[in-house]
Amino acid sequence: MIDLHPGYGCVESTLESLASADYITDTGLATSVFLALRMQKALFLEGEPGVGKTEVAKVLAQTLDTELIRLQCYEGLDLAQAAYEWNYPRQLLDIQAKSAAGSHTDASDLFRREMLLERPLLRAIDAAHARSPVLLIDELDRADEEFESFLLELLSDFQITVPELGTLEAEHIPVVVITSNRTREVHDALKRRCVYCWIDYPSAEKELEILRRKVPGIEARLSAQVVDFVHRLRREDLLKLPGVAETLDWATALGHLDARSLDAATVDRSLGLLLKYQDDIDKMRGALAARLVEEAVAR
Repeated sequence: MIDLHPGYGCVESTLESLASADYITDTGLATSVFLALRMQKALFLEGEPGVGKTEVAKVLAQTLDTELIRLQCYEGLDLAQAAYEWNYPRQLLDIQAKSAAGSHTDASDLFRREMLLERPLLRAIDAAHARSPVLLIDELDRADEEFESFLLELLSDFQITVPELGTLEAEHIPVVVITSNRTREVHDALKRRCVYCWIDYPSAEKELEILRRKVPGIEARLSAQVVDFVHRLRREDLLKLPGVAETLDWATALGHLDARSLDAATVDRSLGLLLKYQDDIDKMRGALAARLVEEAVAR
């Protein structure tokens, strides 16, 4: 079973544990985290880029005092890169060494556990772990749909079958966090094995608290203006709205620019920290940004 930390004994303590690592959220996400741990299910997080999905796994590893194992998904990801592959150079050396000594090499010599190269999924269920690690399967929507079918065995029984060795099972069930930016739909069969939660952009109050914790050197007045400006920016028709990660980067950049209050010129120069498409920057730069700045400063 999953080795639980006393800080995750109920929804309220889960909220407190996340906050202790400066992760500010609401009872909805805290409930999902608590239930995923209690029910030994994967936590499936969807939401726009930059809203803090990946950070959940990092915070869990920190507060549970355990290892974080990350699998970054991408198109073409296969079993050898995600779970395991045989150490072919070592197998060849073993064959050559035994041949030079006049010994015969059989399959049991070549396909033993020491010859196996563990990738993130197999590492997560390795019996050598002293406690449950956190397995982050990041941006699953970037991987091919065929990869999801392999995950079903892992999420159903926390085991992986290696034909040459048999079935390898976890002694300490990993805490699994799966994230998706919803660039495509993930199959229902996989979602059914998870506790699902959508992470939305935080309220202005929560984002201001996040900013104060993550960028403590910025003045309170500027922090409030930054959050107000970003929330107004998210109401615009943009190709990509700025996430919390962009808010934090922008606030840090304003600190390096010695800003004490927002002004149109500084915002125009630093829009690349908030917006990642040139069309969006061109649309906002100038009169529109100046108006949002004026509204944010006057508030």
